[in-house]
Amino acid sequence: MSEEVPSIIANAEDHMQKAITHLEVELVKIRAGKANPQMLDGLSVDYYGSPMPINQVANISVLDARTLSIQPWEKNMLQPIERSIIAANIGINPQNDGTIIRLFLPPLTEERRKELVKKCHNEGEHSRVAIRNIRRDAIEHIKKLQKDGLSEDAAKESEDDVQKLTDKFTSIVEKHLQSKEKEIMSV
Repeated sequence: MSEEVPSIIANAEDHMQKAITHLEVELVKIRAGKANPQMLDGLSVDYYGSPMPINQVANISVLDARTLSIQPWEKNMLQPIERSIIAANIGINPQNDGTIIRLFLPPLTEERRKELVKKCHNEGEHSRVAIRNIRRDAIEHIKKLQKDGLSEDAAKESEDDVQKLTDKFTSIVEKHLQSKEKEIMSV
């Protein structure tokens, strides 16, 4: 019976790590004033009738701190890429010169920076909720094991271990949010 407890804790830790990884991916998409090709992750383009990620139909590169260049592998993909960027409503107007698309990132205003910080905190809250849900599920599993014969002391100790994991991963979320907020608010 008690050999199931380490697997429950390991499973919870694995899921919490996935929540952190998801947060990191989402925070990269939030721009902090510098051009980053990962800003376009999640954008899909209509490629002959099927949606494809933009990075699979074009080469995305950074020209300078505020400019991204999108070079499609097929010239006829310029219009669909341009349309998908406009439709994504990321606050950037694409400049199409017939061979490549350039994205000029405008400097961030104070108001826009605060908006981005709010968005970051919102993503952080989603991660904290996910971590708390994982904690709840793990503790429910432990309580079921306790009903099936696990000692009360072992159950209490396991619940404490799950809580320590939760605290650890919640502090990681806070560190990520603080560093992203600092990055956004620095001019």
